[in-house]
Amino acid sequence: MLINFVRAIILYLVVLLVTRLMGKREIGQLQPFEFVISLMIANLATIPMSEIGVPMLSGIVPIMGLLTMHLIISLLNLKFIKFRHFICGKPTIIVYKGKIDEQALEKERFTVNELEERLREKDIFSLADVDFVILETNGDISVIPKPEKKNVTLEDMNLPGEYSGMSYNLILDGVVMYNNLKIIGKDYIWLERQVKKFKLKPEDVLVATIDEKGNFYCQERENK
Repeated sequence: MLINFVRAIILYLVVLLVTRLMGKREIGQLQPFEFVISLMIANLATIPMSEIGVPMLSGIVPIMGLLTMHLIISLLNLKFIKFRHFICGKPTIIVYKGKIDEQALEKERFTVNELEERLREKDIFSLADVDFVILETNGDISVIPKPEKKNVTLEDMNLPGEYSGMSYNLILDGVVMYNNLKIIGKDYIWLERQVKKFKLKPEDVLVATIDEKGNFYCQERENK
């Protein structure tokens, strides 16, 4: 019994260390690859904890291997957008300007009932109050209410709501998002002119966005 007690403490400390090294995300914010690694670490720690005949290294070595894999994938996610999209996926707009995108729901295997349930968790109890709903890569949803429903004070005071709409990423990590440029009806030359106002080139930009009101945001990369 004492051996089991000691082994459990050692494995607990190892898993705790590995979890800390993996980062500070909450469980609900884990990306798919992080969730899989977390499950595998839990299973690997259970075997040597309960089976005295199994060497401790049989659990610790694979756990360290998974930690190494996690750090490699995290680094590749930071460096390469295409790899990030392959591993983590992309956010999906499931409600666009108040209308549910049925094809997006079907693609994500997301039902209307699930959508309503998630909205209630955000204190929104009617689909009529929603302008945009985005299904994030970690499974959570982001909600943009209709203008008159924001903070409820505008409607209560009979003040007109100001429409803000979507914000589009135009550059991420120095890579131009041509699909989003096409959506907003702009081209690379226009983007280059906008970025030039910040005395930058597109490849020097960490992130550049524009919303439907035309507000342009741009930040320079530190590591070019």
